[in-house]
Amino acid sequence: MTWVRKLYDWVLHWAESPYGTMALFILAFAEASFFPIPPDALLIALVLGARTKAFKFAANCTIGSVTGALLGYSIGYFIWWNGDNTFSSFALFFFNSIPGFNENIFNSVKIMYEEWDFWIIFTAGFTPIPYKVFTISSGAFNISLPMFIIASVISRAARFFLVAGLIWKFGPQIKNFIDKYFNILAVGFTILLIGGFVAIKYLL
Repeated sequence: MTWVRKLYDWVLHWAESPYGTMALFILAFAEASFFPIPPDALLIALVLGARTKAFKFAANCTIGSVTGALLGYSIGYFIWWNGDNTFSSFALFFFNSIPGFNENIFNSVKIMYEEWDFWIIFTAGFTPIPYKVFTISSGAFNISLPMFIIASVISRAARFFLVAGLIWKFGPQIKNFIDKYFNILAVGFTILLIGGFVAIKYLL
């Protein structure tokens, strides 16, 4: 969609400004609760411009994202429901306005939580699954806040430090690889990780 491309280009333009670090924090914060463009693109651009600051950028991105995740959790916990457990007007606005977030997806997340709890939050934080769906849903379904924070910190840090580390180590030549294959590899890694714990659970 044209508007998504324009939004993506607008995000990237901050890498050429003196406000790139601040923009990265704000973008990571916003993406965890409502913004449609993930912060990885700006993170990559900033690290390419200053590889010695790669891990500072990753830490900044992680803190912004986890802070934004707490906003998403608060939205779900405090203003997602009416008193009779029907969706509030705010929730309906999200369903109608935020790409990748609708009522069917929201309802399916509850089933995932009942089965996977920690791991579904970790998966959403590490892979290209829209993270905001799970931050808001966690609050709406009253998921354990300490568990939510731990899963968010681990998964978001793993994602952003991995991206920054690859750019720091290999430079511009790894950028196209990340753009093309990172999401696939992230999903595969998560499947293997969860599969290993499931195997341990049933074999021991």
